[in-house]
Amino acid sequence: MATSKIRRRERDTIIQALRAGVVPKLGLQHIQVGRAREIDELIRDIARIRDGGAAIRFVVGEYGSGKTFFLNLIRLVALEKGLVVLSADMAPDRRLHATGGQARSLYAEMTRNASTRTRPEGGAMASIVERFASQAVREAEAGDREPGDVIREKLSDLEELTGGYDFATVIARYWEGFETGDEELKSAALRWLRAEWSTRTDARKALGVRTIIDDANVYDQLKLLAMFVREAGYKGLLVSLDELVNLYKLASSQARKSNYEQILRILNDVLQGSARHLGFVLGGTPEFLMNTRRGLYSYEALQSRLAENTFARDGLVDLSGPVMRLSNLTPEDMYVLLANVRRVVLGNDAGVPDAALKAFMAHCAERIGDAYFRTPRNTVTAFVNLLSVLEQNPGAGWQDLIGSVDVATDSGDDMQDIHDDPADDGLASFKL
Repeated sequence: MATSKIRRRERDTIIQALRAGVVPKLGLQHIQVGRAREIDELIRDIARIRDGGAAIRFVVGEYGSGKTFFLNLIRLVALEKGLVVLSADMAPDRRLHATGGQARSLYAEMTRNASTRTRPEGGAMASIVERFASQAVREAEAGDREPGDVIREKLSDLEELTGGYDFATVIARYWEGFETGDEELKSAALRWLRAEWSTRTDARKALGVRTIIDDANVYDQLKLLAMFVREAGYKGLLVSLDELVNLYKLASSQARKSNYEQILRILNDVLQGSARHLGFVLGGTPEFLMNTRRGLYSYEALQSRLAENTFARDGLVDLSGPVMRLSNLTPEDMYVLLANVRRVVLGNDAGVPDAALKAFMAHCAERIGDAYFRTPRNTVTAFVNLLSVLEQNPGAGWQDLIGSVDVATDSGDDMQDIHDDPADDGLASFKL
């Protein structure tokens, strides 16, 4: 991605996020380093989604290799290409399959984070439906037709899909509220689309539908939503899920199996061409993928479908399969990253020359060894703090401050607190 002039809002977002040790949701192109081949592959996936196909990627890397950063970067690329993006982190109370509301909770989180090019920060579901309604009005006016007739025609294809009739009914009810100025009806429809109705009875009274989005139909609703956003003028739907290691952590072997079966269903739909205008990017650790007792490889059908190309060895790479492995940053990558961060914070070298970057890296290497570039979150946070002090105190010299920089190893918590649980068929599980 080409570097462009940074906006004030992007600059502030990047600085605040990096100081807090999290990945910013805006402006990632200004600090991105490497990953050119991986980005190119995901751009091909996005093109496939735009053309009516489907795609799925398992982005796998060790802790600190930049999975979350990469997923957020692909999210921004997808938004620029005209897709709607749903994103969420897996958690004990957010899963792909469940019977206690955890799958509905995941869907609700994804739709709360729904993003478009004009609403990259999330909360775009209302604007997506508004765009659909407005577009239907324009088409009706151009063809001298009733808007309601155009809406029913545009939704007719959705009614053929599982759950499509009630989905189309909810959209029609939203249009009714849109036309009559009934804000309560519009709100009820949006609540349904965001999986916020907990009982069918309440949804039937408010909207006249027989179903709600619940644990049993989350994936079917994603397929419907992918078709709907196309009708609203977008190019497709990308679902980005991070922290899939939380499925690996589930104490119940049956719960893990049920979630892996749902992943298999999605994978089969994508590989067999049953899904349209829909893509998935799933982030996880190597253990989540390859562990044959708890990971995806513990499910034989997934292991066979996700097996990597045996010819991709001895320095050869194949990025065309569903599994995409991310390597850790190198010291050279870290140098470029710090230079990019310097440009974002200060605008130029502004008293922090290249020699300061090298001295800072040497100091970090002395303190924590190669962890400073392999798991660089704390390193970057310390560097941003240093730049902020230098920016606000023009008389201070970097030579006097670098020696006092305190940086600690960032070990993460993905694989912490393993213990044996007799209730889990003798397998290792996790304290949550």
